[in-house]
Amino acid sequence: MNHAVIAAMAEAGETADSLAAQIGVDPKTAAKWASRGRIPQTRHRAKVAAILKREVEDLWPDAVRRREPAWFRPWADIEREAVSLRAFQLAWVPGLLQTAAYARATLAGEALSPEAVEELVDVRIKRQAILRRDRAPMFIAVLDELILRRSAYGDRALMREQCEQLAASAELPNVSIHVVPLSVGMHPGLGGPFILAELEKGTVVAHVDSQAKAQLVDGVTDIATLSRRWERIRGEALSRAQSRDLLREAASSWT
Repeated sequence: MNHAVIAAMAEAGETADSLAAQIGVDPKTAAKWASRGRIPQTRHRAKVAAILKREVEDLWPDAVRRREPAWFRPWADIEREAVSLRAFQLAWVPGLLQTAAYARATLAGEALSPEAVEELVDVRIKRQAILRRDRAPMFIAVLDELILRRSAYGDRALMREQCEQLAASAELPNVSIHVVPLSVGMHPGLGGPFILAELEKGTVVAHVDSQAKAQLVDGVTDIATLSRRWERIRGEALSRAQSRDLLREAASSWT
């Protein structure tokens, strides 16, 4: 439990219900703020701290020590609050399923110091804890098969380890991995990768990647378009069991 938050709520005479009413969130969400590691979304932190007459860093020290890139933090908050995540990836293994070595390889050639690379890799790996926490979100990932076949700068051991991790992750009860086989040819996912996050109240927010800065999308029309596209891509993919077999075969192909 976050004893600093619990003590501050008691001193201020606030409850999860009263905080929720003032902030405009579900009481269940407000109750989570008293749990260790559960931090309010950026737009709520200052309001909660003001109501409790505390500084944000006193209530949630991790909020000011966070090492995600600033542009990524809004999505990291959404990711932590999501009850389900549906990801399509065309060229990379999703960050929530990457090994450290694979994550490091995705950053090769960027204008980053070795220390900055290691910090980003560490942040990415630590994000994966959400898949193994209590009440973990349902995570459904659809991957283009080419991801499994593309060499990582000739490092076969790296790719074998990554494919083995994918196969192991696919065994988690809250994780489903599906592969769009190369035999499908052209498919709706060729337009690019995206992730759909569903929050507790049914709100859906999308993360749409690009060569520049990724976008957060929450417009009704855009979400409907991405949801339809997701269903079409998912329809081209192999079943969960078939995909697990393909992941194991891909791992063995890199030996």
